[in-house]
Amino acid sequence: MPPIESAPAPQRVAVVGAGMVGLATAWFLQERGVQVTVLDRTGVAAGASWGNAGWLTPGITTPLPEPAVLRYGLRAVLSPSSPVYVPPRADARLLRFLTGFARHSTPSKWRTAMRAFVPMNRRALESFDALAAGGVGAMTHEAKSFMAAYRTEAERSVLLDELAHIHSAGQAIEFDVLTGAEAREVEPSLSDNVGAAIRLHDQRYINPGQYVHALADSVRARGASIVAGADVTDIRDEGTGVRVVTSAGTDERYDAVVLATGTWLGELGRRFGVRTVVQAGRGYSFSVAIEHMPAGPVYFPAQRVACTPLGDRLRVAGMMEFRRAEAPLDRRRISAIAEAARPLLRGADLDARADEWVGARPCTPDGLPLIGRTRSPRVFAAGGHGMWGITLGPLTGELLAEQITGGGQPVELRPFDPLR
Repeated sequence: MPPIESAPAPQRVAVVGAGMVGLATAWFLQERGVQVTVLDRTGVAAGASWGNAGWLTPGITTPLPEPAVLRYGLRAVLSPSSPVYVPPRADARLLRFLTGFARHSTPSKWRTAMRAFVPMNRRALESFDALAAGGVGAMTHEAKSFMAAYRTEAERSVLLDELAHIHSAGQAIEFDVLTGAEAREVEPSLSDNVGAAIRLHDQRYINPGQYVHALADSVRARGASIVAGADVTDIRDEGTGVRVVTSAGTDERYDAVVLATGTWLGELGRRFGVRTVVQAGRGYSFSVAIEHMPAGPVYFPAQRVACTPLGDRLRVAGMMEFRRAEAPLDRRRISAIAEAARPLLRGADLDARADEWVGARPCTPDGLPLIGRTRSPRVFAAGGHGMWGITLGPLTGELLAEQITGGGQPVELRPFDPLR
């Protein structure tokens, strides 16, 4: 392939996608003096950014393809109650993704991918602090307690092994190993069925919907336009600029474009050399009242259920469902989360659910996001973060803004080249 031509530092940039990644990229571009327009087919935080667990957990940000996933087996993944679900009618694109995912779910592939995440994880929270210092009016909350709870010590050994592998990859993480009784002293919301736990330190969380809307407010206040209902139908590199056409009839020219469209990244990115499949890994959530609100996130790893205290409600989220992003909410999956959490939570009214939601996480077969310049020096990709778009979104935006305006590829982004 011939070398990629260089382009002058852009003055006007369109960011396609108004989730965490797109808006963070817009904000950090503004820090560098760039005029930004944000385009989204629906609106701010309309995709995976609104109803997720809101964890800022660089300590356990790891590649999604892992050997443990392969142990579910075919019968398990075809069950709607399984933590990982693949509908029986899979299309060719999904089968291609699953084949690649399985190929990367080996110990050696996991270690390689984990080493790619470590430099990002070390800096992830600093970018949230930069947003706060720059006036973004939303808080990150220190997780006074971040509890991973299990029925048995045998179940807990899986995370202990993973933490050892994380440490061997060069990432520091502090944690305590607790009995069930010790865990209940910290979090009375845990039931007597919890027999073992791990308490993680130095993690945070946010209300993701509120945070992303506050980030959008800051981007607007700094002079950007955020255009909702702008489904981008065509992007053309014209040599000295990029033409962006939307279904609303707009036809504008920019110096550069950022594709931060989540699960739909491939639709626009393919023509610019982005060949990696980006598959919807859908997650569900709802909120409930609980007698004793936890002091921080509570995680049930064996059930893949994540609980986050947001105001006076507990958000309960989970599941990984590989199906098309536009499929309707499957109430069997909501029920499966509730039934998985019921024996482990004390005082949660799991039958009086509100805010039921499904969102599509953008997943790649190798578990690594796609961040950086495409075959066009004027078109950049920013997506495919899987479950870690909230945790890594601000740093992604900061590093990508550096690349767009400075021309060089930050060392942290080398493993995430969208042309790989």
